[in-house]
Amino acid sequence: MTSLPATPLLDQVKLPADLRKVDDRELPQFARELRDEMIDAVSQTGGHLGAGLGVVELTIAIHKVFNTPDDRLIFDVGHQCYPHKILTGRRDRIRTLRQENGLSGFTRRAESEYDPFGAAHSSTSISAGLGMAVAADLSGSKRNVISVIGDGAMSAGMAYEALNNAGALDARLIVILNDNDMSIAPPTGAMSAYLARLASGRAYMGVRDLGKKLTGYLGKSIDRAITRAVEHARGYVTGGTMFEEMGFYHIGPIDGHSFEHLLPVLRNVRDNARGPVLIHVVTQKGKGYPPAEAAADKYHGVNKFDVVTGTQAKSKPNAPSYTSVFGDALVQEATIDDKIVAITAAMPNGTGLDKMQGLFPSRTFDVGIAEQHAVTFAAGLAAEGYKPFCALYSTFLQRGYDQVVHDVAIQKLPVRFPIDRAGFVGADGPTHAGSFDTTFLATLPGMVVMAAADEAELKHMVRTASAYDEGPISFRYPRGEGVGVELPERGRILEIGKGRVLKQGSKVAILSFGTRLKDCLLAAEDLDAAGLSTTVADARFAKPLDHDLIRQLARHHEVLITVEEGAVGGFASQVLQFMAMEGLLDQGLKIRPLVLPDVWMEQASPDAMYAAAGLDRAGIVAAVFGALGNPQIGVGAAG
Repeated sequence: MTSLPATPLLDQVKLPADLRKVDDRELPQFARELRDEMIDAVSQTGGHLGAGLGVVELTIAIHKVFNTPDDRLIFDVGHQCYPHKILTGRRDRIRTLRQENGLSGFTRRAESEYDPFGAAHSSTSISAGLGMAVAADLSGSKRNVISVIGDGAMSAGMAYEALNNAGALDARLIVILNDNDMSIAPPTGAMSAYLARLASGRAYMGVRDLGKKLTGYLGKSIDRAITRAVEHARGYVTGGTMFEEMGFYHIGPIDGHSFEHLLPVLRNVRDNARGPVLIHVVTQKGKGYPPAEAAADKYHGVNKFDVVTGTQAKSKPNAPSYTSVFGDALVQEATIDDKIVAITAAMPNGTGLDKMQGLFPSRTFDVGIAEQHAVTFAAGLAAEGYKPFCALYSTFLQRGYDQVVHDVAIQKLPVRFPIDRAGFVGADGPTHAGSFDTTFLATLPGMVVMAAADEAELKHMVRTASAYDEGPISFRYPRGEGVGVELPERGRILEIGKGRVLKQGSKVAILSFGTRLKDCLLAAEDLDAAGLSTTVADARFAKPLDHDLIRQLARHHEVLITVEEGAVGGFASQVLQFMAMEGLLDQGLKIRPLVLPDVWMEQASPDAMYAAAGLDRAGIVAAVFGALGNPQIGVGAAG
């Protein structure tokens, strides 16, 4: 009689409480099933694959040992959280990852009680974990707090600020450093595992605590001597680290793919640790899926792909991406001007600076996940006569805003800020949307703020920025491919603060800032067809504004619509401020500023998001008819 196949272990686990019933000896099989489930899901949705594959065993071990969700588990960034989502009641929705109305690609508090802290930006987990650990102490709770942070995220100063504070507070916090770049040789063999268990055991921790208890009797100098003696002795066995100097008890490195290594160490720390502990685990990004293991970027972010071959689905672009156009234009200018240098914060490929890096390696600087440093580093280069292009995503430039204000703008240093991922970014949702850069940059005296309407304009703005030495200058552009306009052989230098009129009309004026210009021109066709002669202008600059252009539009049209891919307080606010001071709002003009809605827009395709925001062709037409008092006509006119 043929026996029925056993029920997969993964099918028996709905929540971490179920996982705790699985025998330790079955965990390797469970890990294989979890890894296969994740690969299959991401092959259908796209997303961040390599990071999650690398922490399958670690994620299982944490949920197995600790009492989540009462014990708090915080993932840094969140790229690696897909296995965690499968284990925490979301397996039935895992194939909606990053889709409209689906699961977020990051941890999110509103999504599950197992996500105690939302993430998406790097290097926040230790700070958040410390806050939760202190809250537990204040409330008398005995819960554990575990912060998982990657070695790449440890390049950010915020992580060290948190480590320093945690050590000073002697907080009961567990930090797991996931080293997936193999920056330290991985441990091998039984002796390494034995030493890690020994270091995390009661005896070593007890001797360390003894030194603290003696402080009250013998004084701090004796305590320091005892503590140093213990750590000096332990250093012969496990290796002393800077983490010890910051007040952490350091364990590792240990093999992050071995349950025989992970489980006893985590259990020892759970049962014996009193102050802050750092566990160093070494993992392999893309582990368990050969195409990911073989890839240079370990399949960090992928499109939909074939599970068998690993071949990713490729879109068929009709035009080069904005990022690519920027990278090529910068190389062109750098070839001509050897004072041009480029700076990226761990995103050379994402920002297009990989091309500059390949051709001019000595003039291209990847400073790691350190946007604050990147901005001030650029300021130092500018102070010495160089022409730094500090290329950051809009959402990440937010992290360096104080440096933009204090170190760049006040000193009037000519730092160039290419701002990628302006506007909506689709599947990455609100944490990565480029919503606020126009608003927070245009408030700064002396800052020049530009937005490219298409890829040809982007080339012009690269050259304009390279030639501008009067102070800081920025130009923004979105993710994805351009609109297919013909590219000039070389960009030309734009007149600072001057826009352009693309279509002349007499009744309605549409003033665009950024790549919504294409939809503005399409909307003008609908308006003309409805008998409303329409002017379309490209502002190019939010600061300084083209005052003559605004006066002309305001005085010779009945309706003025401004359109931008930014939040309230940006381009339209600059326009309205000028018009108010000029008295242009007192002449019966009907004006409607179209901006990103004052809400956190959830993930969807960019087109769907712009439609929902009223910033597409139909939304612009509807706004015009709404201003004229007949919104129903607007809906029909756009088709």
